[in-house]
Amino acid sequence: MLMRTDAFRELDRLSQQMLGTAVRPAAMPMDAYRAGDEFVVHFDLPGINPETIDLDIERNVLTVRAERRSPAPEGAEMIASERPVGVHTRQLILGDTLDTERIDASYDAGVLTLRLPVLEKAKPRKIKVGDGSGAPHQLTA
Repeated sequence: MLMRTDAFRELDRLSQQMLGTAVRPAAMPMDAYRAGDEFVVHFDLPGINPETIDLDIERNVLTVRAERRSPAPEGAEMIASERPVGVHTRQLILGDTLDTERIDASYDAGVLTLRLPVLEKAKPRKIKVGDGSGAPHQLTA
């Protein structure tokens, strides 16, 4: 299970909806969903050099760090600068049911995709019900 970590971002979004103010785009927007026995997370990181992407896990916190550098040469006069540059980070709290040893990460067309498998012990399983003869109950996968 994935858990959101930024309560202030959600509060900011709700207040902007209620007040009708312009919504500021997130520096690292994401989608997350479960597909079968894995969780999949997509981060939008357009214009990021994949070599600047850094993924770290400490305990159950996944930190995604990426840097977008300005395409303008040093000393150039900027006429418009609307694309966010610099170091961007995002943290996710991962549930204990995910196998953090087998995370798969790929970057394609500006999207970082993480695949987090569910641990075997956390997958749904059937429990065999005995017939009343005192035979032990068995678990089946």
